Amino acid sequence: MPKNKQRRALNSYAQYSSIAIQMFAIIGLGTYAGVKMDEKFPNKHSGYTIAFSLASVLLSIFFVIRRIISNSKKDMK
Repeated sequence: MPKNKQRRALNSYAQYSSIAIQMFAIIGLGTYAGVKMDEKFPNKHSGYTIAFSLASVLLSIFFVIRRIISNSKKDMK
């Protein structure tokens, strides 16, 4: 495999693995915030944990889509 193709493949792996790490971090922080809110303001169904977890998953999906679109536009140039 030529060096340029190999370097491009490694850059692609690095970009997508950083997207996965960012996604896990956003979901983890959102869930942690929800758990802490439930500890501070207890309720019957752990509503804060559920709401913050769902919101963080949606937020992480939004960021992933934006990064993938941005990376694909860079690849086209």
